Amino acid sequence: MQILDGCATLLPMTDPQRLLNVIERFSGSRAVLYGDLVLDRFILGTPKRISREAPVIILRHERQEDVAGGGANALANLASLGVQVQPVGVVGDDETGRSLRTLLDRRGIDTTRIVTMPDFQTPTKVRILGGGASSLKHQVARYDIEDYLPADGRWATLLAENLSAAARDADAVAVSDYGYGTVTADILSAVKASHKPARWTCMDSRYRTGLFPGVDGATPNLEELVAWAARPLENDEAVSQAAEDLRRALDARFVLATRGNRGMTLAEIDHPPVHLPVFGTDEVADVTGAGDTVLAVLVASLAAGATPGEAAALANIAGGLVVMKLGTATVNADELSRAVHSLEKPKP
Repeated sequence: MQILDGCATLLPMTDPQRLLNVIERFSGSRAVLYGDLVLDRFILGTPKRISREAPVIILRHERQEDVAGGGANALANLASLGVQVQPVGVVGDDETGRSLRTLLDRRGIDTTRIVTMPDFQTPTKVRILGGGASSLKHQVARYDIEDYLPADGRWATLLAENLSAAARDADAVAVSDYGYGTVTADILSAVKASHKPARWTCMDSRYRTGLFPGVDGATPNLEELVAWAARPLENDEAVSQAAEDLRRALDARFVLATRGNRGMTLAEIDHPPVHLPVFGTDEVADVTGAGDTVLAVLVASLAAGATPGEAAALANIAGGLVVMKLGTATVNADELSRAVHSLEKPKP
C-alpha cells in the first residue's frame, strides 16, 4: 500500500491543476441523489436553571433551525458545489416533510421527483442545544423521529420510474442509504435500465453496502467496513485488504473507506490501495454529516470527469473542511479551490 505523509494529501501523480479543472466543471455536471431524505432540526436555548422536577437543565427557547440531513444533506452539498442535481426520494405528508421541501426549493433544487407518501413520517433528527446567549451552543439531548417504508407498494413503482427518468440525463448517481427503506436493489436497478445510464453510481449505505453489487463505487466508514469484513481491522494493511475484498464482492470500480482522523483508504481496480491522511487538522469541531459531504464531492468530481483517484483526493479535502464547521454543513466549490491551492506539492 502506498502511504502519503506531510501536508500533501493528493494521490501520487495527482496534478493540483487537474483538480482545479475538475472543480471548474462542477457547474456543467448533472447528478441524481437517490436515497433517504432526512430533516435535521436544531432547537437552541439558553440555560435557565435546574428543574425541581428532575435533575435536568431547563432551557429558555431561543429559536429553531431546520437543515437538510441524511441523503438531503448530500443533495445540499451537491447543489452547493454548483452541480445540477435532482433528488429521487420520499417524504411524508407532514410538517417536517414540507419544511424539508421548502429548504430544497430555496436552494433552487427541482423536487418534482420526490414522492410524498401519506401515513409516512419524514425521518427527523432533533438536536437540543444549550449555551450562553453569546457563546457556542452544545448538544445536550437528541431524539429521532423514525419511520420505515413498506417493502413494496405504489411508492416503489413511482420511485423506480422517477429514478429511471432522472438517470437518463445524469452524469452520476449518488445513493444515500440510511436504512429507512427508500433504497432497494430493485429500484436501484432502474439506473442501469435507463436509456442512457449514468457513467457512475456511488453508494453510501449504513451497514448494507454488501447488498448492492453492481455499483461503481462505495464509501463505507471504518465501522461499516469492519462489520462487513467480520474481523478487526487494526492497521492500514488490514483496512486496505478489506476495502479491496469489498470492491471485488461488489464488482465495483473502487471502494473509498473513510476512517475519521486516520484519513481514507482507496481500493481501485487495477491499482494498489492508497492511503490518504486526513486533510488539515485532526482536531475536529463537528463530524455531523461529514460522510454526506464526502459522497457529494466524490460524485460531483466523477460527474465532472475526474478519475476515482482524483475524486478521492477532492473528497478527502472536503471531509477535512466540513468537520471544522458546526452542525450539518456543506462545502462549496470556492472553498475546495482555495484548499487545493494551499496544498504543498507531494514529496518526491
